[in-house]
Order: sequence, then C-alpha cells, then structure tokens
Amino acid sequence: MSAIPVSDFEQPWELPSRGRIGMLSLIIGESAIFTIFVVAYIFYIGRSVSGPTPQQVLDIPILNTICLLSSSVTIWLSERQIERGNMRAFAALWALTMGLGIEFIIGTWLEWKKLIFVDGLTIRTNLFGTTFYSLVGLHATHVVVGLIMLTFVLIFTLTGRLNHAHAERVEVLALYWHFVDAVWVVVFTVVYIVGR
Repeated sequence: MSAIPVSDFEQPWELPSRGRIGMLSLIIGESAIFTIFVVAYIFYIGRSVSGPTPQQVLDIPILNTICLLSSSVTIWLSERQIERGNMRAFAALWALTMGLGIEFIIGTWLEWKKLIFVDGLTIRTNLFGTTFYSLVGLHATHVVVGLIMLTFVLIFTLTGRLNHAHAERVEVLALYWHFVDAVWVVVFTVVYIVGR
C-alpha cells in the first residue's frame, strides 16, 4: 500500500482581500466602542433621580426595527444579483435597502422629536437621557454613514461605473451594513426591552 503524498491534499492558501481585512478591523474597533456605550447604559439603568423614565416615555420602535433588519435581507439579495451580473435587480434591491435605512432614520428622528418636545427628555435631563441619546445616537450615526456609502454605490451603478467585477467590494461594504443591523439588535434589546 503506497502512501498518498501530503501535498495532494494541501490547498494553496490565499491571503484574504485587503478590503475584507480592513472592514473586519473597522467592525472590531466599532464593536469595542459600542460595547462601552452598552455597558454604560446598562450600568446606569434605574439610576436617574428625576424623570422622565424609560417606562414613561419610550415606545418600542417595531416598524423601525422591522425595516432595519429587513434591509439586511435586501442587501444580501442585492449581493447575489451583482454576482450574477444582473445590475438592474442589484440597483433595485440596493435602492430598497437604502429606503429601509432612510425609514429607520426618519423613525428615529420622529422618536427623538417626541422625546425632546413632548416628553422633555434631552441629553441633559438625567442619566437616562444622557445614556439613551449617546447609545441610540451613536447607532443612528453609523446608519447615516452607511447610507452615504450606499448612495455612492447606487450612483456608480446608475451611471454604469459599477458592474459584476466589483461584486467583492460590494460585499465588503455590505459587511458594514450587516454590522449596523446586528448592533441594532443589541441596542434594541438593551434599551427597549431590558432597560424599559
């Protein structure tokens, strides 16, 4: 019985793309920042000595959450379309992803408008206000940054400068969007479920 050479089983190792490594590094760094904000929010739950309290003013943003989490599905579907070279479907799904993200930002703005002008909760009102606006605002900022990047991709697509050859770059950007959606699951759970 002859031995099979080990080299027959070895696959050549390829370095991961610089884009993926860069995006994963960014996500790791941003995860650390979000962790600090989440821990601060959890630490200060119930420590406000004056109102309003979360139970008095927070409504659960169900529509916002559905829209943002659905945008992970639409961006994933758009990734499949660019891989196939179907640029029309890619553009439609990418635009739908942006629409869902924009709805989330509008919903957040409406929530903040109510909290500030109706309920009197500002970042200076109490510890709840400070930690709430800091954590939710940090997340909203990341959504806005993501929407800006998605807008550039849509513009490049509509002007014919983006095609099948750019599929990997689109996937790298989609990683950021998936990260923003995953962070929302944590923020939603901590702020609107546990902290309420």
